[in-house]
Amino acid sequence: MNLTRVIGLILIVAGIVALGMGGFSYTKETHQAKIGPIELAIKEKQEVNFPIWAGVSAIVVGGALLVFGGRKG
Repeated sequence: MNLTRVIGLILIVAGIVALGMGGFSYTKETHQAKIGPIELAIKEKQEVNFPIWAGVSAIVVGGALLVFGGRKG
């Protein structure tokens, strides 16, 4: 299996994962204050969404690399 086909498989898997998950979230500490022994911290939950077109495009490009990646000339 050559490198082009491996990249194609990786793109297909990444596209399927992107469509399945839809996105991910993480917690970000935005403000912090210390007043003597008292600490105040505000944490915000941030979400990152994967566009549907990006997942579908990754699958299509990965499929094309699998089909046409091994051909020479």
